[in-house]
Amino acid sequence: MSARKKIIVLGATGSIGTNCIDIIRKNPDIFEIAGLSAHRDKVTLGKLCTEFKLQNSVLSSETGEVPLLEMIRNTGADIVVNGISGASGLLPSKAALESGKDLALANKETIVMAGNLINSLATAHNKKILPVDSEHSAVFNLINAYGRDSVSEIILTASGGPFRTWDKARLASVTPSDALKHPTWSMGSKITIDSASLANKGLEVIEACRLFDILPDHVKVVVHPQSLVHSFIRTKDGVLYAQASHPDMRHPILSALTWPEYKPNHLEALTFDQICTMQFEPPRYEDFPLLGLAYRAAGLSGRYTIAYNAANEVAVSAFLSGEITFTGLSEVTARILENDWSGEPATFADVAEADKLARAMAHQTIKGISA
Repeated sequence: MSARKKIIVLGATGSIGTNCIDIIRKNPDIFEIAGLSAHRDKVTLGKLCTEFKLQNSVLSSETGEVPLLEMIRNTGADIVVNGISGASGLLPSKAALESGKDLALANKETIVMAGNLINSLATAHNKKILPVDSEHSAVFNLINAYGRDSVSEIILTASGGPFRTWDKARLASVTPSDALKHPTWSMGSKITIDSASLANKGLEVIEACRLFDILPDHVKVVVHPQSLVHSFIRTKDGVLYAQASHPDMRHPILSALTWPEYKPNHLEALTFDQICTMQFEPPRYEDFPLLGLAYRAAGLSGRYTIAYNAANEVAVSAFLSGEITFTGLSEVTARILENDWSGEPATFADVAEADKLARAMAHQTIKGISA
């Protein structure tokens, strides 16, 4: 019997972490937990440590970032699942690769902020970055099946969020409560708001460009409310190939944990025993401008993607606290991108500096809007 794969789960009490632990729990013959982290949920983290007889855990809201990074570096593990939300997931990704572990990545900000640096780090340490976003997992597996040289275009699917059918006038009246009601996925508040504004899909466009070394013009988005097809690739002969499964994050997580193998599992397979309708439509760029702003940031490169992510994170917090409206999300981000963010960051310190500056600008912009 082969040794079990040792896994560190970061963000263990969040959506990604909970689904990851469910997979580990149901597959004790092939997986074991080597370390856990959570930010605030001390009770749930404690229960998990008791269940898995684990002493190696970090509650980052109490201990800070340094013990978390030390835990990642000093724990013997094969793979780190990064389910941390936001920019705070970047340095844990860096620590995972530097310490010789593969990275199962749900934290898209890692690639959006520092894609070139992270890719170089993975190459230098001969480690894999295995995407856990359902869309990028689909593309990763399709490219592995058909070959990168065969691919001319990537098409990412989007659910369209809760406001897919709302007109522009109605969008101005969206409340945080409205935006937190996602029709398909159960996620944390930040990513749920991003899904409603299509900023999440914008971040995924940037991530796809960096992960798969493809220009923004060759990454498209299509709205697919049923969330059954998780992405397409178009090969050079014009043919589309899709990956389809139920909208269950355990599929892409399991795919990352078992790569390069495809193992039988307990997850429900998508079948066509009953009528199944799949709908596809173009996104409404004018009504959801954060998607177009992401394309602009991806095309300009440099530090523009860092600024996009930072401005949007600050704007989402302001929206949730009632400081700005839903349409203010794109207004804040657009204003920050009007500044000069040229020049590719050479170090992770450069990334942090650009992120800090963009956040400060966003806070000032919000004060002006809400005054």
